[in-house]
Amino acid sequence: MKTLSIREMRSALSHLDELVAETGEVVVTRRGYPLARILPVRPRRHIPPQTKLRASMPRLKVPSEVLVREDRELR
Repeated sequence: MKTLSIREMRSALSHLDELVAETGEVVVTRRGYPLARILPVRPRRHIPPQTKLRASMPRLKVPSEVLVREDRELR
């Protein structure tokens, strides 16, 4: 983590991407108090397809439409 004052931040804007890549996080301060935190963007998580989930689930012995119809008749 690197801490920069606003004045230092203005002079470092041209190579801000390099600073974030090197340190991972930059904190901008005003009069010694933290004002902002600059972090690198994280890549999006990979979401697995639903086909793998469906394949891992066991098949129902009774079709779902029968179960729903029975449940509605009991109400």
